[in-house]
Amino acid sequence: MTDLPHYQMFIDGTWCAGASGQVMHSSNPATGQNWATFDCASSADVDRAVGAAKRALSDPAWRDISQTARGKLLYKLADLIEENAEQLGMAETNDSGKLLAETATQTRYVGDYYRYFAGLADKIEGSVLPIDKPDMHVFTKRVPIGIVAAVVPWNAQMFLTATKLGPALAAGCSVILKASELAPAPMFEFAKLIKQAGFPGGVVSVITGDAENCAIPLTRHADVDRIAFTGGPDTARHVIRNSAENFAAVSLELGGKSPIIVFEDADIESAANGLIAGNFGASGQSCVAGTRGLVHRSVLETLVKTISEKSSSIVVGDPLNPNTHMGPLCTPDQIETIERTLEKALAQGAEIHFGGNRVDDLAGNYFAPTLLECKSPDTETLKVEMFGPVMSLLPFDTEEEAIELANESNFGLGSGVFTQNLARAHRVSDRLRAGICWINTYRAVSPIAPFGGFNESGYGREAGMDSIMDYTRTRTTWINTSSEPMANPFVMR
Repeated sequence: MTDLPHYQMFIDGTWCAGASGQVMHSSNPATGQNWATFDCASSADVDRAVGAAKRALSDPAWRDISQTARGKLLYKLADLIEENAEQLGMAETNDSGKLLAETATQTRYVGDYYRYFAGLADKIEGSVLPIDKPDMHVFTKRVPIGIVAAVVPWNAQMFLTATKLGPALAAGCSVILKASELAPAPMFEFAKLIKQAGFPGGVVSVITGDAENCAIPLTRHADVDRIAFTGGPDTARHVIRNSAENFAAVSLELGGKSPIIVFEDADIESAANGLIAGNFGASGQSCVAGTRGLVHRSVLETLVKTISEKSSSIVVGDPLNPNTHMGPLCTPDQIETIERTLEKALAQGAEIHFGGNRVDDLAGNYFAPTLLECKSPDTETLKVEMFGPVMSLLPFDTEEEAIELANESNFGLGSGVFTQNLARAHRVSDRLRAGICWINTYRAVSPIAPFGGFNESGYGREAGMDSIMDYTRTRTTWINTSSEPMANPFVMR
């Protein structure tokens, strides 16, 4: 253990050990071997990080910096992220098992998110109100909401950090990033760039730890003003309860069982590629994974054949190998969840066309890409978010049936529609209960486009122009411009 890389927490601009002395290890999903250790936060460390964030809001180095200057710091951070994309990607791959080709490429693109919010930093405007009272000049100003607790999962750390940290810093907030204890290394590597970019101490702290000692004390802390959480619905319920202690504003980006509807007139190759991207990309470890494939009965057989042919060439293996298409899952628990869910689905009459098994000749948490054809919408794989490479297809006969099946879920994050009928595309997408709808594509993202969910997929939106306003509050100022004394309050006119 002593020979492994070790990460300390980043609090108030310095590296420090945890007050409790608790140290955890990170296991490489591709090998099953421990590859790094890290210090964990206790409630005392949370207090220290929040205290530093509070001081930063009053420090002239951050409080009085112009909005344009805040943007320039974010531009510098974006450049540093691009310059260090390979190193950040390597840490994420070692920690989570995602392909290095994906983590490094995604990290480079994340720079554009920080540039986007850098450009918005000095576009946060107030307004002068046409008030109905004489001799009164009234105006509004958007001010930073305050201290932000940003809770980030392991599966897309650099991306999901950017959608929280970018707007928060552009708005002038201070932020405590809580990294997943399952794979926190990329966040600690990222903290080095925060320091290098020149952000004042306390503006950004990076900590990690378990729920009891870190996440709960952070999200219920009296001085936290906003919580930006990405994770699962069960944990989110605890976050909401915790926020009752501090009345923090909360945004939640949660799980999904996204439908992808394939109509009879769809381009089959495009639809197959969309389903493969939505299910086997990132080994299925995506909150927008399109795990419910709803396929018009007339093209189901052809689509299954096309997906099977394309998937037969998927290379499962070492995520550091550029020829690999699919790496391991992050944790062994995910494989156990998949196996239990598949067992129930098969008992319900589902048929496996390929996959459905662990990849035993590899040492890590590997599961083969899997395709099921389901007979009923109640099939277990159509209900449970497995966070793995399992695609389930279900036939439908009419447009109305497809819409009903798509909306038959507690989740509502992503959705997809494949059709060459433009009118149908508009008609169907307008009725889907999901925060995102992709037409004839899937998993496309941009800093300009907001995303978020309906139902148990959460509330609030990340990315896009409006998201920066969620990190501000409106202050209204009244100025009496009259040269006369203020009126006697007991004389009514």
